[in-house]
Amino acid sequence: MIASKKTERKAKVKIDPEKCIACLECVDLCPMGCIAEGNETVQIDQDECVECGVCLRSDICPAEALHMPEESNKYPRSIRAQFSDPGVEHPGLKQGGRGTEEMKTNDVTGRYRVGEAGFVLDVGRPGVGARLRDVEKMYKRLVLLGIHFEEKNPLRSLLKENDKTSFQEEVLNEKVLSIIIEFTVPSSRIGEVLDELKKCAAEIDTVFSLGLIDKVSEEGSMKNREIARALGYCSSVNAKVNVGLGRPPAKF
Repeated sequence: MIASKKTERKAKVKIDPEKCIACLECVDLCPMGCIAEGNETVQIDQDECVECGVCLRSDICPAEALHMPEESNKYPRSIRAQFSDPGVEHPGLKQGGRGTEEMKTNDVTGRYRVGEAGFVLDVGRPGVGARLRDVEKMYKRLVLLGIHFEEKNPLRSLLKENDKTSFQEEVLNEKVLSIIIEFTVPSSRIGEVLDELKKCAAEIDTVFSLGLIDKVSEEGSMKNREIARALGYCSSVNAKVNVGLGRPPAKF
């Protein structure tokens, strides 16, 4: 995997014990809670760190003890920043924001259409994160349903070259702040997908939020939401619209 200029600076965050004065300013700042007081200094749990870069960007360390050695920017560790730091450009898709525009650009991309249900799963969250082995468990279950995954999603870069149903072995233990899975199914299959996701929730050691995407009809109705409500799933209505100034609207 070739890193872009924006990702070259990302490596394994470390604390210089010679500079650290154990002021603990960085401890409460860490979204993953993996910075803690150690023996006369502050230490980072490298296995739990997701390389989100919050501690560095805050410039909170008065002794400048936080740093990222260039030599530690190696694959697969470099994956962590690509999925955890919105300021890092994904090398495959050449865009930040954790590598995906999600459903916000639907007015100009036309990803989700009438008669289809879009799903966005945000696996992991601050304080919990997600191991890629758990994300793979969800992905494999969804593959068996024969759904259509969004192609412009960085998750696809994790798949094996000759087996698009599994992740590369070397990435499974990597941990990220969160990762987005996007796919579409015919609206008639909403119940089937929701039932499968309930099974997934019981098998993974993390959490995920679920977005069900609807194309609002000219009359203002939302068919997908009505289907979900009829199946006993409650939802809140949230609008995410990016009109894409300078780009022509999609033709539905």
